[in-house]
Amino acid sequence: MVEYSYELKVPKNRVAVIIGKEGSIKKEIEEATNTKLNIDSTEGDIFVAGEDALGLYTAREIIKAIGRGFNPEIAKLLLKPDYIFEVVDLTEFAGKSKDAMLRLKGRVIGKEGKSRRLIEELTECSISVFGKTISVIGLPESAANARRAVESLLRGSTHANVYKWLERRRREMKRKAILEM
Repeated sequence: MVEYSYELKVPKNRVAVIIGKEGSIKKEIEEATNTKLNIDSTEGDIFVAGEDALGLYTAREIIKAIGRGFNPEIAKLLLKPDYIFEVVDLTEFAGKSKDAMLRLKGRVIGKEGKSRRLIEELTECSISVFGKTISVIGLPESAANARRAVESLLRGSTHANVYKWLERRRREMKRKAILEM
């Protein structure tokens, strides 16, 4: 059997979350994906090894999701074959400017998290704003809608227009789901 491996780098402050209480999260990821995780907590390097390419890919996506600020329970949704993980890089919209980055994160999060919560509700996805990224976990079409909504806000669209677009997309998706029954 061929053994594959990946090396990932995660923020040091997220390593403990990946390991979990007494190694519980690490063990769950290893068991669910049939992989072995080797974690260097001082550097934030994680080595993933295994013989199953799909298991490896899934483990890598879960680790990246936790590294991008997701709660492990939400990241584990990626074990389901139909869930995907998307990342929007804020530097594409803000360049290197710290102020622009903060302003853009604020636009996506909204007052007291209202904007982010609304996007999550309308798309049935989970969103994490962490460091220089905004990440989405959800079903493919929903995650694409959430990503597009986030990118629209980052480009300066009004919140009202983004919400209207999301509501319209949600109605279309529901209508399509009913027709497919």
